[in-house]
Amino acid sequence: MKTQGSMDDPYYKSRYTPNPDRAVVWREIVRFLEPYLSNAKAVLDLGAGYCDFINLVRSPVRIAVDISPELTRFAEPGVRTIRAFTSELSEVADASLDIVFSSNVLEHLTDVQLVGTMEEIKRVLKPGGMFITMQPNFRYAYKVYFDDPTHKQVFSHVGLEAFLVSHDFDIVKKMPKYLPVSMDSRPGLIPISGLLVRLYLHSPWKPFAGQMLFIARKQQKPAQPGKSSS
Repeated sequence: MKTQGSMDDPYYKSRYTPNPDRAVVWREIVRFLEPYLSNAKAVLDLGAGYCDFINLVRSPVRIAVDISPELTRFAEPGVRTIRAFTSELSEVADASLDIVFSSNVLEHLTDVQLVGTMEEIKRVLKPGGMFITMQPNFRYAYKVYFDDPTHKQVFSHVGLEAFLVSHDFDIVKKMPKYLPVSMDSRPGLIPISGLLVRLYLHSPWKPFAGQMLFIARKQQKPAQPGKSSS
């Protein structure tokens, strides 16, 4: 998660060193997700960090949330920035968003923070809105999972699916293997290019993949008995 504090603190310097290859990868991630993003009027990036994702989204309303005091430094013009923790989205109105996106966030939360974050995600999403999340998959990344000392939760694709369903989400798409856990997870001799990343994302064969993708839709609750649905 990119909500640890200043970009100058030791965590950021060791885990999120700026890398020009990131821009290439993120362009292809957004391209891959375009079928889900194309009609979205309002998108929120939860734990936005360097704003790699939200800067590339072209929705009318774009919101970046992170606790870092340097968030505004990385958000491009037109992106609303909110300095807040993932479980404290009081500045975002109820049922106002089409999509909430997170990358490598949930595994960093305590149990209490995780529940609070999911409640806030559900609150701010419109009925039928989607939560898109990328996470390290413990089943395929167990050897390096705790190389990051801030990991608190353990998710596999099986556990994450059950977790999302338990919080009233329907699974739209799940990819147990989506991307390598980090840039360092691939052999150094393999160059980063948009075409190669695009082919990798669409390929059923994903060597070195240890990160998963889930797209889940907030359930549309039926009308309460005795209440008008109009």
